[in-house]
Amino acid sequence: MHRLLLTLALTTPLLAQHQANGIKIGEVQASSALFWTRATVHPERNRDGVPVPRAMTDVPEGTSWNDLVDAVPGMAAEVQIVVGPRGHDGVGQRVSGWFPVKPEEDFTRTIRMEHLQAGTEYFVRSELRPVGGGEVTSTVGATFRTPGPSHEPERVVFTVVTGQGFHRRDDPTEGHKIYGHMASLGPDFFVHTGDVVYYDKPGPFAKDPAGARYKWNRMYALPLQREFHRRTSCYFLQDDHDTLKDDCWPGQKYGDLTWDQGLAIFDEQTPQGDKPYRSARWGRDLEVWFLEGREFRSANTAPDGPEKTILGAEQRRWLEETLRASSATFRVVVSATPIVGPDRKNKRDNHANEGFETEGVWLRNLLSGQQDVVSVCGDRHWQYVSDDPRTGLTEFSCGPTSNAHAGGFPSELHDMHRYLRVKGGFLSVTVDREEDVPVATFRHHDVDGKVVNEVALRSERNRD
Repeated sequence: MHRLLLTLALTTPLLAQHQANGIKIGEVQASSALFWTRATVHPERNRDGVPVPRAMTDVPEGTSWNDLVDAVPGMAAEVQIVVGPRGHDGVGQRVSGWFPVKPEEDFTRTIRMEHLQAGTEYFVRSELRPVGGGEVTSTVGATFRTPGPSHEPERVVFTVVTGQGFHRRDDPTEGHKIYGHMASLGPDFFVHTGDVVYYDKPGPFAKDPAGARYKWNRMYALPLQREFHRRTSCYFLQDDHDTLKDDCWPGQKYGDLTWDQGLAIFDEQTPQGDKPYRSARWGRDLEVWFLEGREFRSANTAPDGPEKTILGAEQRRWLEETLRASSATFRVVVSATPIVGPDRKNKRDNHANEGFETEGVWLRNLLSGQQDVVSVCGDRHWQYVSDDPRTGLTEFSCGPTSNAHAGGFPSELHDMHRYLRVKGGFLSVTVDREEDVPVATFRHHDVDGKVVNEVALRSERNRD
């Protein structure tokens, strides 16, 4: 009998590991990058699972989250990252060694690779194998570029999005169409300003960690999203709907989902560095700041004043010091929520509103006090370019990922607006030189990739 069991064990193949959620290459600097993946049971999301009613808050009796339609069950595995310069036949290749994915973190793993070369095109492979060793069962290939040296001008292209609802995707099978159109621009990197998923929207409501992870897993098993991230490095910001719920702040809960769990799940599902606020330098003419707007904020309902904050004291000091110390020609400050606006009068949770007016005035004064500084924001479900009437600070809002997600603001131009469009799409930014003059061009695109607005900013600084 024991011999029969041994024979069966030797002849029954083990389940292969897959990477249905692909790879994310994050937080790229001149000499380092983070690589994220997740080990999954199947190569694609579950297309034949239990239907999900819109009002669902928990799985039906006798089923689990893994049984639902579009679920992407995870599994144990080990992951290895291989990185090398493209076209060098293995010369300069770096190998991370094997690390187990983390079952307690939804079978994900993020691996940092250092000692990369600035201004270099890289290939990367994310490889999986069974726990304890064995043959590689899954390989995902990707490419990315590191920023060039800070003293050398270079052409840089990046794209920005916000507001990404699964049920509002405009291609039910493939995902959100803008990802294919962004890819056609060949961006050097990509910024997601938050609201990556919506825990507090139906189909289902995600009121515990399992539900939250279900929403992340199905989003990044969509082919358009998955393919885009194989070709473009990324920086992710966190906002309210991918923390807990609309306009949330520390100490709150959403059902059984706690604030700390909301922060931790965002970190496990995206490649994140040591600090939630950070900047990235791309050549001589561009530095980008990524602000953290949830983790350190005061309650939205607190009275406004010098102590009320979205950024927190430490982040404020960091922003002021690094912004003034930067030698980059153009400095772009990316915020999950508006700094200039205008916003709807009933909102109270961002720097464009009365709820945080004191810090908003300080922030607009800081940014406008520097040359060639602009604000880029997400959160709002419309595209705009606006100028603060007091300081002149210019802000670009990228707009939501689909037309079905647009709305919430009247179509008439406000006095602050240079441009307004209540539709979906994305923002692209190109930094280049024209006859040695640094130029930053901001373009709004519709969901089909067409340019619908363009603003070019020229600088007389850092000319040779």
